[in-house]
Amino acid sequence: MNPIALYKISYGLYIISSKSGDKYNGQIANTVNQVTATPEQIAIALNKENLTHDYILESKVFSASILSQEAPMSLIGQFGFKTGREVNKFTNIEYKLGQTGAPIVLDHTVTFLEAELMNTMDVGTHTIMVGKVIDADVMSQAEPMTYAYYHWVKGGKSPKNAPTYQAGLEGETTQATGEKYKCQICGYIYDPVKGDPEHGVDPGTAFNDLHDSWVCPICSAAKDKFDLV
Repeated sequence: MNPIALYKISYGLYIISSKSGDKYNGQIANTVNQVTATPEQIAIALNKENLTHDYILESKVFSASILSQEAPMSLIGQFGFKTGREVNKFTNIEYKLGQTGAPIVLDHTVTFLEAELMNTMDVGTHTIMVGKVIDADVMSQAEPMTYAYYHWVKGGKSPKNAPTYQAGLEGETTQATGEKYKCQICGYIYDPVKGDPEHGVDPGTAFNDLHDSWVCPICSAAKDKFDLV
């Protein structure tokens, strides 16, 4: 079987959020699908090791914020490559509480969906969760970010707990000529052709020319955590 074939399935990029009492958490996900029209229901798939997974099972509510193409890698990194068991992911994040009390991320959000958990299915490492949509709204006319855009344009990688993660394959589809460097922590690849414009690094800047204070735009790892690929 050729696992690269699975990369041809279309995905979006979302922040799934939930609550536990007065605590909030969220995570990056690429699996949000509408499964019925009457009533409107959506399905998500979350890794059982993730804190947001536990919060949803406890509170029975969740939200999905659909990210725009302009969403910075730092936002994706905050929700995708850090754990809510160690940091408050909502620090310096614009959000609101929905009708269910679940937090809804507003930063770089095109639309949001808020749902009540109706059913679950155990699929091994992950749980598929089906929720009835309670509220939804359009926040921006910006283009939603697809997972392909995140990979090919942003240079992003799949977190190890993502349903689409392929050990040993992350980064292979983005490598070409030139000296690129891969983050040991999150898998982000620094491509000197693209640079890191979101953090003031112009295209054409070699990795060795990056300032020592530069850090991975996704997980904030230092330069010494990068390997030549």
